[in-house]
Amino acid sequence: MKKFWNERYAQDEFAYGTEANHFLKEQLVKIPSGKILFPAEGEGRNAVYAATKSWNVTAFDISEEGKKKAEKLAKQNGVSINYQVGELENHNFAQEEFDVIALIYAHFPGNIKEEINKKLNEYLKPNGTIIFEAFSKNHLSYIAKNEKVGGPREIGMLYSMDEIKDYFPNFEILMLEESEIELEEGLYHNGLGSVIRFVGRKK
Repeated sequence: MKKFWNERYAQDEFAYGTEANHFLKEQLVKIPSGKILFPAEGEGRNAVYAATKSWNVTAFDISEEGKKKAEKLAKQNGVSINYQVGELENHNFAQEEFDVIALIYAHFPGNIKEEINKKLNEYLKPNGTIIFEAFSKNHLSYIAKNEKVGGPREIGMLYSMDEIKDYFPNFEILMLEESEIELEEGLYHNGLGSVIRFVGRKK
């Protein structure tokens, strides 16, 4: 996986564009700025956006090339972000450190997906917020019709609403829905797709 992402992010063009995810922007404006974590952040479009809105931003990904692009984008926007490279277990995040965790297309291998999401839960403060958008298990049929929409082809990496309830049981659900949306994000997210959207407040 690391090789795949390094090769994708080594291109001159930003794989998923430089504009932040629409759902993230809609949700972030509702929350007072504080400390935010972006797991699997890739080339930094969402992290940099949050930094321009006065958030204290930490991000991580397995790709060194992703970090290079993210730091380049941050410099272009006149902001700084704390971007770390490595798996989740390589980072020394503190318990209840963050006000928000933003999981935007943060797809993990099926055998570790549950463990990672439950671990991230521990790094969020009480009354903190999860903002989540990722492809649903029904998305495979959309890829079959249009490969340009992108997304994992392994069903274990995709999400269901029941999984979200299981991974984040100690949350007040502010929004949880499966939606068909039109994606227009860079080179690799284009067309109709099926996504899970979740906003939750930690009890």
